[in-house]
Amino acid sequence: MIIYVEPYPACWDKYPPAPSYPNDMIVATWITFCACRNLAQVLLFLASSNSLPPFWETLNSVVSGTGNMGNSCVCRDDSDLEDHHHGPSRATRGQARRVDHGAGVGVDAGEARSSRPRDPVRPPRRGRGPHEPRRKKQNVDGLVLDTLAVIRTLVDNDQEPPYSMITLHEMAETDDGWLEVVQSLIRVIPLDDPLGPAVITLLLDECPLPTKDALQKLSDMLSLSSAVARQDALNPAKHRNTTAVLGCLAEKLAGPASIGLLSPGTLEYLLESLSSEAHPTVMLFALIALEKFSQTSENKLTVSESCISNRLAVLESWADHPDYLKRQVGFCSQWSLDNLFLKEGRQFTYEKVNLNNINAMLNSNDVSEYLKISPTGLEARCDASSFESVRCTFCVDSGVWYYEVTVITSGVMQIGWATKDSKFLNHEGYGIGDDEYSCAYDGCRQLIWYNARSKPHSHPCWKEGDAIGFLLDLSKKQMIFYLNGHQLPPEKQVFSSATSGFFAAASFMSYQQCEFNFGAKPFRHPPSVKFSTFNDFASLLPSEKIILPRHRRLALLKQVSIRDNCCTLCCDVMADTELRPCGHGGMCMECALQLETCPLCRQDIQTRVRLIAHVS
Repeated sequence: MIIYVEPYPACWDKYPPAPSYPNDMIVATWITFCACRNLAQVLLFLASSNSLPPFWETLNSVVSGTGNMGNSCVCRDDSDLEDHHHGPSRATRGQARRVDHGAGVGVDAGEARSSRPRDPVRPPRRGRGPHEPRRKKQNVDGLVLDTLAVIRTLVDNDQEPPYSMITLHEMAETDDGWLEVVQSLIRVIPLDDPLGPAVITLLLDECPLPTKDALQKLSDMLSLSSAVARQDALNPAKHRNTTAVLGCLAEKLAGPASIGLLSPGTLEYLLESLSSEAHPTVMLFALIALEKFSQTSENKLTVSESCISNRLAVLESWADHPDYLKRQVGFCSQWSLDNLFLKEGRQFTYEKVNLNNINAMLNSNDVSEYLKISPTGLEARCDASSFESVRCTFCVDSGVWYYEVTVITSGVMQIGWATKDSKFLNHEGYGIGDDEYSCAYDGCRQLIWYNARSKPHSHPCWKEGDAIGFLLDLSKKQMIFYLNGHQLPPEKQVFSSATSGFFAAASFMSYQQCEFNFGAKPFRHPPSVKFSTFNDFASLLPSEKIILPRHRRLALLKQVSIRDNCCTLCCDVMADTELRPCGHGGMCMECALQLETCPLCRQDIQTRVRLIAHVS
């Protein structure tokens, strides 16, 4: 059973008028249901009624018997939230996020946090409730544009999945409906919206996987070729959207389905989209699509044999281009040449980059799996559908510290400060500002994030080239965020949980990129107070500065000899710990202390027991 709570009157036009309901009792109940801000109030109202229809009797008995609606219920009571600012009502892969304040007394904060995973822009998907009629088919283009318009606003517990998104998901459950949604995404997403490609990824990622017949029909309808690419160059929005759709499908599909989608015509289309006549954003998403197709080994061989490395060798010169769109193309071209499409005789970028004056950088060993980090260790980008995070290599415990970030893309990123206790869960949507040990600045949605809750700030939306400043004053226990030198009031919430061990950190939504400055070069807008920089106090060995390409990192890992009884997580020390109550082991105590659930059975960990004492 799914109960969908949405405040009156925003949802009133989505449901049939009152006379179409069975009786007056249902009408009265529904009015109260929509007006209430808390599902518990609705149930109390129902319980106090003398004549309950069978449906509500069943609901009342279920709730009163369990005290909990489980994963099928979204309920809230925000009357006691500080400053009346609320986090997003979002979840991943259809799992609804719940906040139950009534049952929260005495509940551990970590457990409460783990029970409400969030995604930076992905709302929970749901089907129709038993009392809901099927939604009428609407104009698909309008629904797509409505979703694009509302996606920035999904930051409040009051908000449920937008009606447009739910309707699109329902439509995509059939082959014809899925094809309609894909064609609409290609047709109507505007070129200049920074969240356009991310919305394409969001919608397609949440829709059911296409069938083989649907993919064949899509290929026939698009009928891609190099000639079509030259024709689409006259319409950059359609051209970009087509490449973005292909990249998203390549990421979702694997094996034969991905190989079948990369037909000779599709490959010609993507390669032609890398030509100098194409719009830079088309070139960018064509390259990303080729990267994602190459996740399947047979496709990787096919793309490599097309001499793509010669094209990318020209484009990688844009890596430091003053045009931020071309800079993205250069970044991705360089990353592909280092990691995927190797060019014979080309020296890897990490072998020739000068890192002599860099003492602090992004930590390539402390990063979620799909984030791209430049060979300088100072620039990062996410092209995956997950929410990727990274910390820097230097940690501070006292004093006043400052760093800056240059915004390369103006979409959703959460940048700020994290500690060694912060957890990154990229597929569940946990990033910086989503636990009690971190705080983040979001310039796209104009929010400050702490403990998965947000509050608005007064800065305008950031744009490409903006400088975001981050000041941490551990003596005064405050953080200050700056946009091009203009500061916000100090933030102090995080210091109720953490007072030391702070890192510069950031989380990235799809297709987002920024560059960090830890003091290796002058700051664009230094604050007026006295501060220290990471680069002046940190130090790294030459070997610690190397950002190895993935294939070389894997080759080194294959050469490592692992003992039979070592920890299966870190592979460094002896496995000597058992998790209770499930009884699973195979890990060291240090790794076990970082887990909240067993990695084998997903059962909550209550205690960790060291079984033997290791004597070296």
